[in-house]
Amino acid sequence: MEFYTKKVMEHFRNPKNMGEIKDADAQALVGNPLCGDMMRVYIKVGEKKGKKIIKDIKFKTFGCVAAIATSSVTTEIAKGKTLEEAAKITNVKVAKKLGGLPPIKMHCSDLAASGLHEAIYQYKKSKGMKISSDLERKHKLAQATLKETEKVQQKFGIKVKNF
Repeated sequence: MEFYTKKVMEHFRNPKNMGEIKDADAQALVGNPLCGDMMRVYIKVGEKKGKKIIKDIKFKTFGCVAAIATSSVTTEIAKGKTLEEAAKITNVKVAKKLGGLPPIKMHCSDLAASGLHEAIYQYKKSKGMKISSDLERKHKLAQATLKETEKVQQKFGIKVKNF
């Protein structure tokens, strides 16, 4: 029996949208204190039919197979979606798109969805746009978990450079 699906392994071996957007409209850094994984998300926002859409999205992830695969597939799901549609992408949707994740790795899909939500939050905040109470709640959780992740990394001597 395989631990990961073929889709997970494909996204791990050939991640989509990995890298940086130098002139990003927003970026976010999120972490997971359970394992020390971190993800940085960059978004470029455009407009289509009067709505703000994610025109481009890239990521950099410090983490395991599942963290990289969920980051990759999240960018594919989000690209071309309105900010509101993308803000509703859940960790469950991310995991399903990969054909499932082992229960012990579901926190990786949380990290990927959280990174996307935080980038949307940062964009909306920078533009003075209305932020829903749900997105505000997700932002507060992302900030709290990032602080805890940094504490875990410090405790165990994990150094993430150029991230």
